[in-house]
Amino acid sequence: MLKKDELEYLEFSNALSTIKLTLQGAHIFDFKIKGKPPLLFLSESAHFKKGKAIRGGVPICWPWFGAHPHDSSLPNHGFVRTALWKHLETRHLNEACTQIILGLESSEESLKLWPYDFELKLEITISDTLELSLITTNKSNKPFTLTQALHTYLQITDIHAVQVEGLQNKPFYNKLDDTYGNVEKETLHFNSEVDRVYQGLDKPLILVDKQKKIEVKTVGSQSVVVWNPGENFADSFSDLSDYKSMLCLESANALDDAITLKPNETHTLTSILSPF
Repeated sequence: MLKKDELEYLEFSNALSTIKLTLQGAHIFDFKIKGKPPLLFLSESAHFKKGKAIRGGVPICWPWFGAHPHDSSLPNHGFVRTALWKHLETRHLNEACTQIILGLESSEESLKLWPYDFELKLEITISDTLELSLITTNKSNKPFTLTQALHTYLQITDIHAVQVEGLQNKPFYNKLDDTYGNVEKETLHFNSEVDRVYQGLDKPLILVDKQKKIEVKTVGSQSVVVWNPGENFADSFSDLSDYKSMLCLESANALDDAITLKPNETHTLTSILSPF
């Protein structure tokens, strides 16, 4: 077991790629395809502290995305991103493909925050792509409804020089002015803060950077969150070193795309990141 400041982490590699993740939050903070730059953004001032979320990589937002809908005293984006997960299994599928499985179950502490029994698994598959599947099983004797996101920070050259394809004609909620029913009319560019939930997505998104492209494919949802704090808002984050080098494209179940599970039902949210 390796350690970075206060947090223990695991490292795995194969013929094509290397990944690092903390057991706290099942948080992937580094993924590299050999011979290529990092796929994920990690802030130089990110905190690796017990009970604190890491700024960068892939935080897991669950069982609610954003603020709790009824109780503002509960943690933003849920409680699993600072919970201690277990490493369940590593499968070497071949020399160039490895699968890592992490797990988390309800506990006395979680039941104080959310009154349901559950089982979570994160299946991570690394090769020349990064595939993440967050699997929720309702172990309670009553239904529950959740929102969630794989809060993916992508490493980019410059936020002002990238664009996102695949959002045209899609409706979105704009958190900045709390408006619904907006529609994206063209390829998305960035010149200020953006915080939106796009809905009704039915095909992968393409992030176009100066010298690379990244395909973001989502399975198990029709929502993607797009976030960059912009110059004016970036200063409010003490652990964000450079807003220009990051863009969050988050596979999510949010707003009308919330998931309701009956007892013993399972739902899988998958995000597949493919640089090319």
